[in-house]
Amino acid sequence: MGLPYKVFPVNITKGEQMAPGFLKLSPNNKIPAIVDPEGPDGKPVSVFESGAILLYLGEKTGKFLPKSLAGRIPVYEWLMWQMGGFGPIPGQVHHFIALENEQDRAYGLKRYMAETRRLYGVLDRRLEGRDFVAGDLSVADFAILGWAWRHPRHKVELADFPNVKRWYDALMARPAVKRGMEAKLD
Repeated sequence: MGLPYKVFPVNITKGEQMAPGFLKLSPNNKIPAIVDPEGPDGKPVSVFESGAILLYLGEKTGKFLPKSLAGRIPVYEWLMWQMGGFGPIPGQVHHFIALENEQDRAYGLKRYMAETRRLYGVLDRRLEGRDFVAGDLSVADFAILGWAWRHPRHKVELADFPNVKRWYDALMARPAVKRGMEAKLD
């Protein structure tokens, strides 16, 4: 969106998301959260939850969020699709992959990997014949990309989903996406 930013890593493996200072920004003790020093009326504002952050930044900048209500509807639909499915379900795959007990792992992985593949299929069908999920490039694409870039960890080959692969490659080739992916998180 062309805004200046600085990354402040929050190490969730060390419980840093429970620190009082972070809880003031994100009362649900989850990442991400942002502080915009030039928020509404020129005053600092904090925003938590990825969907809320993307909508806030889209509103603030006028980028990646259509102006017309008709144009926003598919953006809202696909943003909510990501937040309700394409984030939490692959997140469960991440959880069960990390378990050491093979019996515990097997059940969770079978269930959530199948649902993750189903969601990639939904996305692949949506992208057939279109460049982006909701018309023009939007915050919904960036929200979905925030999980799709982990496809190797989901054990998903993008070659199985050619429309997703085309979309993914196009987004990952964007200079600002490259910069974001190269940001040091430690």
